[in-house]
Amino acid sequence: MRLIRLPEVMARVGLRRSSIYHRMSEGRFPKGRSLGPCCVVWVEAEIDAWIAGVAMQ
Repeated sequence: MRLIRLPEVMARVGLRRSSIYHRMSEGRFPKGRSLGPCCVVWVEAEIDAWIAGVAMQ
């Protein structure tokens, strides 16, 4: 399992930080996982699945 940080998530999905967090709060984007007070990561496979799901719409 590979974990990716916000800059890579933003580059992959083409969304800004605020859009990612807004969609997360609505349940429309994979949840980040906190590794500490200043470190949030996402599971790469979950981001890839979200991208594939958006492409199918």
